Amino acid sequence: MTEREALIALNLIPDIGSIRLKNLREAFGSAPKIFLNSKDSLKRVDKIGDKIASAIAGFSFESLKKELELADKLKIQVITLRDKDYPQSLKEIYDPPLCLYVKGGLLPSDVVSLAIVGSRRASYYGLSCAQNFAYSLAGAGITIVSGLARGIDTQAHKGVLKAKGRTIAVLGSGLNCIYPPENKNLAEKIAESGAVVSEFPLNTEPLARNFPRRNRIISGLSLGTIVVEAAKNSGALITADFALEQGKDVFAIPGSVTSATSFGTNQLIKQGAKLVDSVEDIIEELRPRLENLLKNKPICPISEPETREAVGVKHSGNKALSEEEKKVHNLLESEKARYVDEIIENSGLSSAKVMSILLRLEINKLIKQLPGKMFIRQ
Repeated sequence: MTEREALIALNLIPDIGSIRLKNLREAFGSAPKIFLNSKDSLKRVDKIGDKIASAIAGFSFESLKKELELADKLKIQVITLRDKDYPQSLKEIYDPPLCLYVKGGLLPSDVVSLAIVGSRRASYYGLSCAQNFAYSLAGAGITIVSGLARGIDTQAHKGVLKAKGRTIAVLGSGLNCIYPPENKNLAEKIAESGAVVSEFPLNTEPLARNFPRRNRIISGLSLGTIVVEAAKNSGALITADFALEQGKDVFAIPGSVTSATSFGTNQLIKQGAKLVDSVEDIIEELRPRLENLLKNKPICPISEPETREAVGVKHSGNKALSEEEKKVHNLLESEKARYVDEIIENSGLSSAKVMSILLRLEINKLIKQLPGKMFIRQ
């Protein structure tokens, strides 16, 4: 048995996470060696009780064979904690998943990502915000992570697909048990240009206890989490809590004080979450981290609703720019800086659109931002 196979096998056993895996490794040396030990030996390991020890000692390797065969049949990739393709941002969280089942693909550019989460019973206002924010952020080349749930999550994914951007759906069930069932077609569309992801074995049912665990992956894959609408004690607030624990930014879109689904977001703002009412607010807040993250790793500008076929490919001059990007770039000079308000006014585009374009041009080192929100050509 290889290390990879052993990790997938351990992931098939309920309640073995990275913390218990660490204890088992320290006791026995490697993942394959764990399965060579008796129940009594296993029980002596910290946090390994009778139930888990029995499951390991009695593990049927036929179940591992069937799991891998099913993954191959469904064209699903299984990435383990030791694989080079495992997202670095997830490795850094407390209790990272042992395995990720991936339908579609994860790309290096997904390091620039934001989570959008919220209520399953969202208002029209919330649904509109989720789709519009996702659309604009995807247009700026940012990957959107959400949970495929009804309501806010669904609209966030749809907003990205509308912009022909990248989105990652993280499930609280196995990839052979898409939940909610009405989003099965949406999951297929996401996999075509993004990824559908789960840490749970393929045939895992959508049990209630799985979803809080799912939420730590949503926040873990993202630079920050945007909460659109959230009732008291909702799953979206759990995701926000995970984000804070992971040292990530939390953004909240304010809502009506009379709306039950706005209680959570308004409470987050009281507790220090960043109030945002435009994409510009988020881009400005994240700008230093984006510039640091993408230093020496330019990405090709991506415009709404163009595709991301050229991601990771350096452009020459401004040939790869869209008409709107050329318009903004041509408004700038190399010897005279212009205020952002002047650029917005002369471009005829929305402020959020201009800020997204300026960010892309800056990341690609075509322009430079000076103090006071002034920009100049490089």
